[in-house]
Amino acid sequence: MGVLVTVIWNKSHPTTLTFGGGERAQGYTTKSPQTLSELLGLPTSELGRCDTAMLNLLCAQGLPGAEQINISDYLATLDQWARHVRSETERNFHKFRDNPADFYYSEGYSRMLIMAVVMYEDFGIRYNPDRIAISGNLDPNDRFFADSRDIFLHGLVGNRRMGTCSSMPVLYAAIGRRLGYPLKLATTKAHLFLRWEDDKERFDLEATGKGMNRYDDEHFKQWPFLVSDEEIRTEGYLKSLTATEELAVFLSLRGDCLKEAGRMTEAADCFAAALHLSPGWNAYRALLADAQSTVGASTALPLQHPQALGGILEPNHNNRARQPDAAPDPNPLLIIR
Repeated sequence: MGVLVTVIWNKSHPTTLTFGGGERAQGYTTKSPQTLSELLGLPTSELGRCDTAMLNLLCAQGLPGAEQINISDYLATLDQWARHVRSETERNFHKFRDNPADFYYSEGYSRMLIMAVVMYEDFGIRYNPDRIAISGNLDPNDRFFADSRDIFLHGLVGNRRMGTCSSMPVLYAAIGRRLGYPLKLATTKAHLFLRWEDDKERFDLEATGKGMNRYDDEHFKQWPFLVSDEEIRTEGYLKSLTATEELAVFLSLRGDCLKEAGRMTEAADCFAAALHLSPGWNAYRALLADAQSTVGASTALPLQHPQALGGILEPNHNNRARQPDAAPDPNPLLIIR
């Protein structure tokens, strides 16, 4: 069971501490692609040195709801928010030192809890109430992907300050990595969540409410949907994502938004790129097959717009995605929300 703890601010007990990293966490590449095409032209070895917020925002370009997106401004806002989180963490960190049992004796959890309260109280970050669904029940006609602001970071960092489980864990990861926190993203069926993972401790986090819930992997085997061991193996569930796999998730989400908008050829390109980056994930293969069948494709690749996929889909017949003999009926529960 996860425990939700609320931090009570106390301005009379300042403290000073440092925890690795810094603004735009150490190691980020100096290269700054300005478009999705430029991003996809980078060698995959460079992706681990890119800001995950930048990857996410570039995947939102050109989508419904992203007409006014300004990536440089949003990245600057994230830098500013990270500075504020650092300041509030320093001011409130005595709560962990004074009562570590309240935080599972975990410094990492105490830091994440403070961050969650800062994001909720100081910056007004909320889950979009219109996108809240009953756990275990998905409506295929709920138009979850109709507005990219519900799916990508610009809905949280812009004036709207609302998102979903597709974007809120990415926001926390982007802020935390600026502070040097060892944060990972992970998926389970129809859900994206956050993980703290270093050589000292490893725990999962749910960051879509008013605070922060801490869980172990068993929780995400049951919620929001039951997942089998076979699904964990074939869909990459519950594993800490690499930068390449994070980009694959963002591309898949972009494909879902394009599919909702009726832009099926572009959606197929995105699912193909996601599958190329994570070839073992059956969900991407099913989504690609569905999109291709909609646009009347009788074979898998070549794509309609291969030039837009840059170096990530360079010609490599050994790695090229293949369409199944019979296009599967995509399970909507496999879509990463």
